[in-house]
Amino acid sequence: MMAATDPLVFALPARLTHELAAGCCEAFARTLAPAGQGIGVQVQAQALQQFDSSALAVLLDLRRQCQARGAQWQLQGLSPKLADLAQLYGVHDWLLPPAHHH
Repeated sequence: MMAATDPLVFALPARLTHELAAGCCEAFARTLAPAGQGIGVQVQAQALQQFDSSALAVLLDLRRQCQARGAQWQLQGLSPKLADLAQLYGVHDWLLPPAHHH
């Protein structure tokens, strides 16, 4: 019975570049498909080491997929390097809302 309240966890790969971006979005869509509306989704970025700006496009797409299903998006383990890239592209607040400043 816990499955309904447990968040769906999707771990990003160690490498996420332009060539791998579409596959990652499709894998996420397949993971999200059987889930119900309004679930919590944790996207874990801890393993992500090698990436380019396509990683930001992927993260924004995953966030969009969550919003389309009314799912609660949560990004965890974003590296400082990727967070800096998100800041540079002006999408940092979309990926990590400033609500975590307690």
